[in-house]
Amino acid sequence: MDKKQPTTSKIINGDSLEVMKTLDKNSINLTVTSPPYDNLRTYNGNNDFWNENVWKNTIKELYRVTKEGGVVVWVVGDATIKGSETGTSFKQALWAMECGFNLHDTMIWTKPAIFPHDPKTKRYKQQYEYMFVFSKGKPNCFSGIKDIPNVSSGKEIKAHGGRKKDGTLRGQEKNIIIAKFRLRNNHWQINQNTNKNHPAPFPEKLAHDHIISWSKEGDTVLDCFMGSGTTGKMAKQLGRNFIGIDLDPEYCKIAEARINNIKNNNE
Repeated sequence: MDKKQPTTSKIINGDSLEVMKTLDKNSINLTVTSPPYDNLRTYNGNNDFWNENVWKNTIKELYRVTKEGGVVVWVVGDATIKGSETGTSFKQALWAMECGFNLHDTMIWTKPAIFPHDPKTKRYKQQYEYMFVFSKGKPNCFSGIKDIPNVSSGKEIKAHGGRKKDGTLRGQEKNIIIAKFRLRNNHWQINQNTNKNHPAPFPEKLAHDHIISWSKEGDTVLDCFMGSGTTGKMAKQLGRNFIGIDLDPEYCKIAEARINNIKNNNE
């Protein structure tokens, strides 16, 4: 068996928008990133740069560097200001479509571990974030995760390809055996990360599952708001190349240490 080529990891300390301008056009297979959420977190005092002009240009650059058939996973939430959610997440999704992306899927990340006390605000507890999946054309890669048990596993049933607009069957009926597991839905329940090195880390499992869903070994994965390097750690662990960008030199050092501690199974 041929030995697989080792992966590369590149960590760049700098302004993500300016650094992305130096990346080649159509060079990134997958981006898994979580931009600043309005004013919800401070990042060592470096969140003053974030505004509508910046995120618009960032998404535009992401479209430029993404390969045809590539995917951007944009994990985002909204602040609540003067009693109203900002809706910035929706504005970003609509802008991505204006830039040329398809809104391939609007996914939900639910965090089951919520605070036991009731909020003082006149609303229900906030428990989820959006995971917008933008694609540049039709995605080249989709390895859907099948981990939902089928209650009727092993049973033989008749199946068809759905119905046409007039109600008639699409394709002929055929007998199939129900598999043990079925495709996961687009609502993922994943526990929040306990990493204390960053004010807003997302779980390793979240990054892991998106990377295996939308890319293959040897692909290049980008995180333009790298933080403590979760996407990079999972990318290297899964045999992908990685480019990470962050404005804060402290987070870059943390990310580098985490990524370097992963034993690359391709080496």
